[in-house]
Amino acid sequence: MIVDFHTHRHAPATVGLVSIESVDPRQFDPQPGRLYSVGLHPWHTLEPHVEASLQLLARLAAHPQVVAIGETGLDPNRGAALDEQQRIMQRHIAIAEQAGKPLVLHMVRTSQLLLKAMKQSRPSVPWVLHGFRSRPTVAQPLVDAGFYFSIGPRFNAQSLQLIPPARLLIETDDSPVPIAQVAALVAQATGLTAAQVAGIATRNALALLRL
Repeated sequence: MIVDFHTHRHAPATVGLVSIESVDPRQFDPQPGRLYSVGLHPWHTLEPHVEASLQLLARLAAHPQVVAIGETGLDPNRGAALDEQQRIMQRHIAIAEQAGKPLVLHMVRTSQLLLKAMKQSRPSVPWVLHGFRSRPTVAQPLVDAGFYFSIGPRFNAQSLQLIPPARLLIETDDSPVPIAQVAALVAQATGLTAAQVAGIATRNALALLRL
């Protein structure tokens, strides 16, 4: 088995593959045997349905097929102003804490703000930076703070060396690259085999998501 920790693609069910589908609260339509991460993407924080979506998310968080909250996070390039994105992210943080489920984060040049949020929130649930590809000087403080890292087809190989194996996950996000190929790419950068990367990331995901 292999776990794709974060994907926006609704792929056909495949034997040996567990995909965590990331959806907006309004798009949540649970299908048998599927697992979901539900949250309001920072890019959508300017839309008029924000408050209704957050209220819906608070209700959906307890659903057994919702295994993580998010993605939420901060992106200065798109969406509402950063202070509004931070307010919305804080709502996700509170919902994740109440549900006891991991928080999935989108981060664009906002590592210091996320580090500050973690220090202030002192979360009891894991925080996962999805699609992480920042440089080592950004990665190291996040590693030291205890973040998990979900790695997609694009990544910084030097930063990857800093990530503890116990906090490594793999994902496809919105890429057509198969998750097994992501494992192979990570393996090339770490000196491990693709099978070892897949095994490590899958064990981590199963433990993180309590599956």
